[in-house]
Amino acid sequence: MLWFPEFFGMFLPGWAFNVATIVHSDEALLATGFIFTVHFFNTHGRPEKFPMDFVIFNGQISKHELLEERGDQWKRYEELGIMESFRCKRTSGIAYDFLLKTFGFLAVFTGITLVIFMVFAFLAGGAH
Repeated sequence: MLWFPEFFGMFLPGWAFNVATIVHSDEALLATGFIFTVHFFNTHGRPEKFPMDFVIFNGQISKHELLEERGDQWKRYEELGIMESFRCKRTSGIAYDFLLKTFGFLAVFTGITLVIFMVFAFLAGGAH
């Protein structure tokens, strides 16, 4: 309806577009909040990943984590004899880790702040 307002305007009253706009914006905010909270729990809230999953920054995962989270992949790589090709040749540098982890923490705190604002917006009832 909002994509083709000229077409739907031929047989729907104007107030229907106002309702559709309000419903669409509230649904978008709800979907964004849901996606964020599910992502937040899976990458930050689980005890084994707290405060964040650092694999995103350097692409490296420990053997223990790989066995725990992707045991079938580990077995398949061992059966194919390609495990050695995935072994980490060198770790990322201290400066690299510091800068990217700082960015990661800033992103986490920004996300928490946005969730607080979303909850406040829902409780406040929107703009009047």
